[in-house]
Amino acid sequence: MAMNGSPPSLLDATRLPRRLASVAELEDLLSQPTQALIDDLAQVDGDLMILGVAGKMGPTLARLAKRASPHRRVVGVARFSDPTVRERLEAWGIETIAADLLDPAVLANLPRPPNIVFAAGHKFGATGNLPLTWAMNTWVPSGVAQVFRASRIVAISTGNVYPLTASASSGATEATALSPIGEYAQSCVGRERMFEHFSAQHATPGRIVRLNYAIDLRYGVLLDIATRVAAGAAIDMTMGHVNVIWQGDANAQILRCLRHCTDPTTPINCTGAQTLSVRWLAQQFGQRLGKPAHIVGQEADTALLSDTTQACALFGEPVVPLTAMLDWVADWVASDGPTYNKPTKFETRDGRF
Repeated sequence: MAMNGSPPSLLDATRLPRRLASVAELEDLLSQPTQALIDDLAQVDGDLMILGVAGKMGPTLARLAKRASPHRRVVGVARFSDPTVRERLEAWGIETIAADLLDPAVLANLPRPPNIVFAAGHKFGATGNLPLTWAMNTWVPSGVAQVFRASRIVAISTGNVYPLTASASSGATEATALSPIGEYAQSCVGRERMFEHFSAQHATPGRIVRLNYAIDLRYGVLLDIATRVAAGAAIDMTMGHVNVIWQGDANAQILRCLRHCTDPTTPINCTGAQTLSVRWLAQQFGQRLGKPAHIVGQEADTALLSDTTQACALFGEPVVPLTAMLDWVADWVASDGPTYNKPTKFETRDGRF
């Protein structure tokens, strides 16, 4: 395993493992760079700081950046309520700063590197704490956009800002009018508007990455479906179609956006190119797990879907194919692998997360 920025093996679709037997193997694969990522980062000068590094995607995002650009200073900022996350990052050669981004004085005292990835936000439990949701998703971005006005800023957003689109379509494009459902999604539009406003005001280059849904074996839509199949639990078909992308591919696109920033900042969709039937996915896991899928309900005519034409033109297709993700997730569930216990609630159609 490559540590502390030592050169890793490159991610290659022709040499993917058949299974991932441990968290260490999973995180190693999630942080293997492609040559395209290495080449793009080589065109981007200066240190990189990731705000909100302790979330689900942050640690492997930071490690991926360090492995793709070993001589670059990579700094991760978070509260680090779980100290083991900080220890793991530092073992990978990433500098860490413990900071509460909700504190304007703390935010103002952070270093000013030329490259920022904004990965902070609040979704899980959003309905139960809407004031915090708005503060994290709208007020904090306002402060970040002003403090780091001289940096490139790649901000991670969500496909939830879009309306539901026809299941038979390729999904919403970056030009689709935003129509967020529920306060979580509304607050995410607020996040985007803050970055857009201050980018235009200060000529800050950036990109807003509208992501859905990233797949890690410890969480994600595929894990949600597979665990229900394994438990014999009902799987609601109403939200009958989804997009998914391997988290390593999503992180690579986020980092590559640093080379492809625009002034002012503009959105780009980040997910898999395929529109996937939830019914078909459940049946696929049923075959792999040797259990029948307990399907209830009927697919609606609309779903939360994103069109990735722009991302595919810029970055190419994601490296990790759906079949590999299905095999890995099924094996992880059958082996009782650890999870974050954070369901995506992908089936939600009323915006309540």
